[in-house]
Amino acid sequence: MWWGGRGQSFNIAPQKEEPEMGLSGPKSVQGTGMPEPRSRQLGSCLASGGLPGEQILAWAPGVRKGLEPEIPGTLICSNLRVTFQPRGWQRSQETPLSSEYDFSLANIGRLEAVNGPSRVQLLRPGSLLKFIPEEILIHGQDFRLLRVGFEAGGLEPQAFQVTMAIVQARAQNSPAQQYAGITLSKAGQSSDSRKPPIPLLETTEDWETERKKQAARGWRVSTVNERFDVATSLPRYFWVPNRTLDSEVRRAFGHFHQGRGPRLSWHHPGGSDLLRCGGFYTASDPNKEDIRAVESMLQAGHSDVVLVDTMDELPSLADVQLAHLRLRALCLPDSSVAEDKWLSALEGTRWLDYTRSCLRKASDISVLVTSRVRSVVLQERGDRDFNGLLSSLVQLLSAPEARTLLGFQSLVQREWVAAGHPFLTRLGGSGASEEAPVFLLFLDCVWQLLQQFPAEFEFSEFFLLALHDSVRVPDTLTFLRDTPWERGKQSGQFNNYTQVYTPGFPGAGNSINPQLSVWDWNLRYSNKQILQFCNPGYNPEHCPDSWLPRQQPSFMVPGPPSSVWLFSRGALTPLNQLCPWRDSPSLLAVSSRWLPRPAISSESLADQEWGLPSHWGACPLPPGLLLPGCLGPQIRLWRRCYLRGRPEVQMGLSAPTISGLQEELSHLQELLRKWTPRISPEDHSKKRNPNTILSQSR
Repeated sequence: MWWGGRGQSFNIAPQKEEPEMGLSGPKSVQGTGMPEPRSRQLGSCLASGGLPGEQILAWAPGVRKGLEPEIPGTLICSNLRVTFQPRGWQRSQETPLSSEYDFSLANIGRLEAVNGPSRVQLLRPGSLLKFIPEEILIHGQDFRLLRVGFEAGGLEPQAFQVTMAIVQARAQNSPAQQYAGITLSKAGQSSDSRKPPIPLLETTEDWETERKKQAARGWRVSTVNERFDVATSLPRYFWVPNRTLDSEVRRAFGHFHQGRGPRLSWHHPGGSDLLRCGGFYTASDPNKEDIRAVESMLQAGHSDVVLVDTMDELPSLADVQLAHLRLRALCLPDSSVAEDKWLSALEGTRWLDYTRSCLRKASDISVLVTSRVRSVVLQERGDRDFNGLLSSLVQLLSAPEARTLLGFQSLVQREWVAAGHPFLTRLGGSGASEEAPVFLLFLDCVWQLLQQFPAEFEFSEFFLLALHDSVRVPDTLTFLRDTPWERGKQSGQFNNYTQVYTPGFPGAGNSINPQLSVWDWNLRYSNKQILQFCNPGYNPEHCPDSWLPRQQPSFMVPGPPSSVWLFSRGALTPLNQLCPWRDSPSLLAVSSRWLPRPAISSESLADQEWGLPSHWGACPLPPGLLLPGCLGPQIRLWRRCYLRGRPEVQMGLSAPTISGLQEELSHLQELLRKWTPRISPEDHSKKRNPNTILSQSR
């Protein structure tokens, strides 16, 4: 359950003698031992919490284990999910997917049947159960664990049937088979008139509103990709320099990998611009006009340009996938690693190392953006993974408005969803071999920032956990497609014209409500859960718009005239040209007085950028800028997320040793020190309305 850890849980209604399912035992299909699928549709939001199109395949009474006290109830397998319904507990009709007991079929990473102390069978899709289980363990890919023991006394066949039903449902489940969507009855609006909680950046108006919020006066909204004929992985609209024509944008983008040319990610209030783009397509042969257009877009009106080699010193996609698999194996309850070897095994996963590398590089880029008025360009070959991660972290480190609830959701929507991060592929939903949870690595980085700067973020750890778990709950299109084109194609958004570029598209069903996004929290979570999305240590009186006046020259130092730099391995290296195809006489060589020394840390890079090589302590950080610590003990394991299947080792639940209790006490005292003199949690909660906290648009 995603509320696990430190005693956080939700109350269950008083127990009754019988479950409220009102269902009889399943009938067996003759000769198979499998339960006969029920033809009766559960309908929309019945008392049992059924979803439209959901069918119960099998159920069996049991006891949820691993918690204190153990909870009696019913284990239910449907064609969409596996859920445990506590006895006497009734799911809310308004939040049919908010239960801590639900496991979507796509989220099940490992299924084990147990009979006795030594008889354990790992059940893969299509396996045949060899014995009647006494209990089963369902390991979620989101690190949750559902452990259910079955009752004896003539109910053994039901235990066998529900276990085999789960095996069969997993085998038949496919990425195209998703939840049937959620009713909009709670919103009280029809899908036609409903306004999303944040702008989904699907219209020119959304992009223009966001541009005005950033006061990016040198930029405009381009419609050149409105029909996705420039790149299907790009959004329909994006920001380009005012003086660049759409015809020039089209030609220039053709010289970048996958057509992902340079465009604005974020405009710093001091005047700098953060851009992102794909790698140069060196096999192309641009003419002088195309080179001039590319240079103009990269410079973005600045004389100082820094090209950032995004992948330098960062892990590959394969590295991230391997580290995540090792982390998940280590955090399993039955991990064979001895307790005294556990920390070294954690280090061996490299997950924390990769988190550290991402934070360190994001800190360096934040210094580059905030120290001088310049154009900083993030360049990654595909421009769909680590560019989004670094761009998002830079904005979190540099812009307080990105640390608010609405600001952070808008950031993820713009830099990940709209920018075309391949969620389905990276999270293993497409069957491709390019699985790598880059987005989950980003959420871990954000959690690290939340631990180091708890008073600077409006959202809480519980909000990050909800977002972490939502990538495995297939109820919206947000994380179920790889590109904006695919989402729009399924939702029928483009039915009024013929697509110019239409590569292979996965089969689309009509099961998902296209009007919903992952940000519709109040349709899936209760008011009590939404209240916990807010960080009690954050000061609600803090106004993010007042943190820094627009165009502040006092700390933003102009760059050298007509200079081009490559930022790689912590150092700025001068370049004689921006484009790789031929010499570019429009850009001058850099004077030797601007040559930097290699920087070994964000602090030393800041020394160089602000001109104080030996007086770091005398150089105050710009207002609103955060520079996290990245040394060994400063990067921690996200226990509340990764150890949810092992509640006994989570601090605060049942610390087994005095040293464990001391560590927990020290951690709480440190949080209290950082929050003082912020407002108290009681005062904070009084000012929060769960009905408006996430639903109103900025």
